[in-house]
Amino acid sequence: MKKTVLALVLLSAIVTGCHRETDNDVWRDDGQLSANYKGSARTLWGAEENEAFFESKEEDFVALKDEDLRPLFTDGAIPQPKWEPGEHGSGIPGIDGFHSPIGAESAIFKNVYFNTDDHILRGTEYSTMIDRMSAYLKSHPHTYLFVSGHCDERGPEAYNLSLGARRANYVRTLLVQKGIDPERIHTISYGKERPAEMGHGPEAWSRNRRAEFKIFQQR
Repeated sequence: MKKTVLALVLLSAIVTGCHRETDNDVWRDDGQLSANYKGSARTLWGAEENEAFFESKEEDFVALKDEDLRPLFTDGAIPQPKWEPGEHGSGIPGIDGFHSPIGAESAIFKNVYFNTDDHILRGTEYSTMIDRMSAYLKSHPHTYLFVSGHCDERGPEAYNLSLGARRANYVRTLLVQKGIDPERIHTISYGKERPAEMGHGPEAWSRNRRAEFKIFQQR
């Protein structure tokens, strides 16, 4: 009899525990820069994913903490331009006055892509791309650049806005280190709000983790 009662108590505890865990299987966007996830990886990634996918190091989403995001704005970071685009006295329009690269420019200012939860350009081909961009900007001293940072759909909005800013500013820093005047390069983050691909899997995510470019030729 005692064994039966004990078994029923344990079964009840398991059911109750599962119910409570399910209630917390959501992303909570509470305005903090860090992602607060309470629940299992399967709920986050979707019930249709297979176990092998969760073992992928490249696609694992491990949100950075607030303190990991702060170095972008600490001493030593390249200051942002003194003038905002479109601001009176800046001599350049707002971002709507910049245009996507066309013709020969489109072969130079091509999108660059990032790994999951990362703001560093890892591919060796990106060194050549940055060199070509800096060479173009040096030979066109009246060209201004807007770099926009983008993320995939995973994680809270505030977190992705911060990550997008880090991606855009990383590209800006590379160009400044190549000798480009930092006053000519502006950045903006769209987070996950402007996906290039509307899918909900690894292929779409890889296309959405990017930085894009717009340019303005001052006459």
